[in-house]
Amino acid sequence: MFALLRSVWDEPRPARAAARSWWDWALVAVLAVVAVLETVLRPELSWRIGSLVLALVLLPLLLVRRSRPLLAVAGAFGIGAVASLVFGSESDLTVLVFMVLFPFALFRWGSGREWVAGLAVMLGKVGLSAVLGYISPGDVVAGCAVLGTACALGAAVRYRGRARARELDQVKLLERERLARDLHDTVAHHVSAMAIRAQAGLATAPHRPEAATEALALIEAEASRALAEMRTMVRALRDNDSADLAPNPTVSDVALLASAGRPGPEVDVRIDGAVDALPKSVGTAIYRLTQESVTNARRHARHATRIEVRVTVGETAVRLRVSDDGETGKTPAAQGHGLIGMKERATLLGGTCEAGPDASGWTVTAVLPLGAAR
Repeated sequence: MFALLRSVWDEPRPARAAARSWWDWALVAVLAVVAVLETVLRPELSWRIGSLVLALVLLPLLLVRRSRPLLAVAGAFGIGAVASLVFGSESDLTVLVFMVLFPFALFRWGSGREWVAGLAVMLGKVGLSAVLGYISPGDVVAGCAVLGTACALGAAVRYRGRARARELDQVKLLERERLARDLHDTVAHHVSAMAIRAQAGLATAPHRPEAATEALALIEAEASRALAEMRTMVRALRDNDSADLAPNPTVSDVALLASAGRPGPEVDVRIDGAVDALPKSVGTAIYRLTQESVTNARRHARHATRIEVRVTVGETAVRLRVSDDGETGKTPAAQGHGLIGMKERATLLGGTCEAGPDASGWTVTAVLPLGAAR
């Protein structure tokens, strides 16, 4: 039990709190209008003007409920307690139901120490009202149940968000590992070629001295390619699994994804430009992105009959476009983390990858620059 309490006490704040947005201001504005209308339309309110002033004073605290959750809770319930003491009763203004947002925000965005302090403030406010007779024992139970539910929901959303972030990090790490493997194999190919050229030069040098010069020129070229590939390498962790011995796929292998005459949506592939001169890292990335896009379209595009793959090799970049004619009621991104991995791979190579619905269906577009790889 002590360990559990200690872990709660030491619970840190989330790394990134949601920033204040336009709809926070819209929420405050709408609630202010509702408070004014309720005050005007409900003449039976016990202290009408006081209730309206209380609501208008508390509403700005909603703007800081994420960045300063303890301040928002302490201010809201502290001001509420002072108002109850001044007017001798609890306000019956219905719009004050927005007070449940403060305990929710406290457990969603606050630290463990802030949880303890905030709970003390909230329970102190309820206990004070009960002792002074402003609320009945039944109201005390109901109020604690509502506050407890709001706190539990905030904690549930908090830990679900943390699990989601951890899951996304795992997807990105997996894609970084795959990219590291691909680039490792590419650089190993260049280094092997350099070693073979050097051995050949040493073997023929006694009979043909110019062979050493030719070998050095070839080694220099291979070294330049290897260094260019190494510059695109990312600091990605690798497991101790043995590397895949199969050769890395290239842009030319994208044509193998075509499925004319096969069951399911027809996959039409067209490749334009000089693909033989592409850096291996870029060629492998284009194939991986195409493979993932086609797989997602086959699995998740509803009523799709055709998938078009277009690869265009330009002077400075390679452009990929994969589109299908399926219905866009449900996005493929909701089915898994393939899209996240695709974006991570493109970003690591200095490019971009976007996906979304358009007039024809679902389209994935990617642009990978050639300058950095070369």
